[in-house]
Amino acid sequence: MPDASLSATARRALLEIAREAIVQGLRGKRFWPDPPADPALARPAGAFVTLLEGGALRGCIGTFEADQPLYRTVAEMARSAAFGDPRFPPVTADELDGLELEISVLGPRVRVSDPGDIQVGRHGIYLVHGPHRGVLLPQVAVDHGWDRERFLAETCRKAGTRPDAWRHGTEIYVFEAEVFGEDG
Repeated sequence: MPDASLSATARRALLEIAREAIVQGLRGKRFWPDPPADPALARPAGAFVTLLEGGALRGCIGTFEADQPLYRTVAEMARSAAFGDPRFPPVTADELDGLELEISVLGPRVRVSDPGDIQVGRHGIYLVHGPHRGVLLPQVAVDHGWDRERFLAETCRKAGTRPDAWRHGTEIYVFEAEVFGEDG
């Protein structure tokens, strides 16, 4: 897990911020939430926001950079997931009520020299192979029932390189995430 777990109240606040960022984006506006009272939301942290529609991926954007408060990172990533994920058309107002939001608050990336150190269900993977970069969140391997080697291969595919590239000169990093959604 990242440095400190978020309270249920803090999680709800971040989910509300994410949803409001999408609502305001549909109105053509940027949403800049007021600083929250909870100091956990004001600490710098990277995050991903995942949008699901009927259980299927509808958008996912994030950043590892912890260069602004978590609540602002979540607002920006929600807007980007809804309107800037190149794999999907922008979210429409008709889809809003059917969208489920999931937030992954990221811990630091740590380079691993032995892929055997990767723990499925605990770690996400970020890898670098030449100009190729790929990331999969910890929950992806669990959701798909992948073992460690399949998780590595799928991260390589996401990076746009051969599935076995992780065996040949690839920098492999792991990270943990606190993952929560609107369903609890």
